Amino acid sequence: MSTIAEPQPQFERHIMRRDEVERKTGFKRAHIYNLMKEGKFPQAKRIGMRAVGWDSLEIEKWIAERLAQQV
Repeated sequence: MSTIAEPQPQFERHIMRRDEVERKTGFKRAHIYNLMKEGKFPQAKRIGMRAVGWDSLEIEKWIAERLAQQV
């Protein structure tokens, strides 16, 4: 009996804090916030009174789109 396995998602969805976004993109805080203001980067989501985070899938998609533009 053969079963076809569903492809597993490459990335597990989680909330990325700013330091992780900086490591993933290579951008610093000011540049990330400038891109967000210009509508060129995924918006941060409020996750607490004084905390924000980014959806990891939105960040991964944004990176993939930038890499696709290079080809």
